[in-house]
Amino acid sequence: MLSSRDEPSATPISAAVGGRSCALGRVERRAGAELADAAGAHHRPFQPGGSTDIFARLAAQKLSEQFGKQFYVENVAGATGNVGTAQAARAAPDGHTLLIAFSSYVVNPTLFAKLPFDPEKDFAPVTLAVAAPNLVTVNPSLPARNLKELVALIKSNPGKYTYTSGGVGTQAHLLAEMLRLSQGLDIVHVPFNGAAPAIASAIAGHTPIAWATIASAKQALESGQLRALAVASKTRSQLLSDTPTTAEAGYPQIEGDSWVGLLAPAGTPNEIIGAVQREIAKIIALPDVKERLPALGFEAVASTPQEFAARIKLETATPSSAAATTAAAMPCFRWTWSEPASKPGTKLGSEPAGTTQ
Repeated sequence: MLSSRDEPSATPISAAVGGRSCALGRVERRAGAELADAAGAHHRPFQPGGSTDIFARLAAQKLSEQFGKQFYVENVAGATGNVGTAQAARAAPDGHTLLIAFSSYVVNPTLFAKLPFDPEKDFAPVTLAVAAPNLVTVNPSLPARNLKELVALIKSNPGKYTYTSGGVGTQAHLLAEMLRLSQGLDIVHVPFNGAAPAIASAIAGHTPIAWATIASAKQALESGQLRALAVASKTRSQLLSDTPTTAEAGYPQIEGDSWVGLLAPAGTPNEIIGAVQREIAKIIALPDVKERLPALGFEAVASTPQEFAARIKLETATPSSAAATTAAAMPCFRWTWSEPASKPGTKLGSEPAGTTQ
């Protein structure tokens, strides 16, 4: 947990991320100026360094600047975000705890036979803050210069190659599985507990192919440690204008963006939810943030609570073709989640820093 407070009596706010978790400090007791009295934490269910963590820290920084109180990020990783999400679901609905969710939040009901939370009933949507396009990258040691060459390389060397992602059930993983299944590829998935360690593994060449969000892979791409082959979105990314889309590469069915959103425990007063949404929308509209988001690999959204609720309901009820196909083809994905036993002196579900998405 990363935390810092400007006064001993400050009350933290936790926020969790679907797949990862963070916390955003105390938001407000009532709608109005009390938001400035908050000090807080963003609760993320993944390790630092991934898309959720990047946005959580940006939001925490801006909220701290705006209100003069320290908002901090708490990472609670494990079980594709289920550990941190379950912890946030049990929090009091008083505005002290927010879940910063990744898009795996709506995928996990398809992949897990049993979850420790109900994605529709246990949380109140606040805002879908940003979208994060996914892409496929390779270590420069691989001869493949585009996606078709990568597919051909894997087919000509069955069982030789592995690919990595930030975790089972992430959008990046599902897109990779769609490609594997549709092309009949003999390749093994090596999941990590977050995007940061997955990218590190690809850079080192242990798992030379990595699927991730642009936000997670940006630094490695800029330094030449990884090579981008295709972006899995409808249009090319402004950040990677020379990188074709998967459709342009000949695989139009391999498409899907990830997203980062904020949710509060069910029962949180509507005035608090509305106040948080308005503050996040203001932050995203700030000139320096608007300029920074594309550079970080994000696209601004800042939806209303109602719009976010509708999207969660739709995506939970009708899983993406990637999730449905992967779950059907690999029944072992239908795991039953069980809560880990807590250790003395250890917060339930917490893990060492280093898990991301």
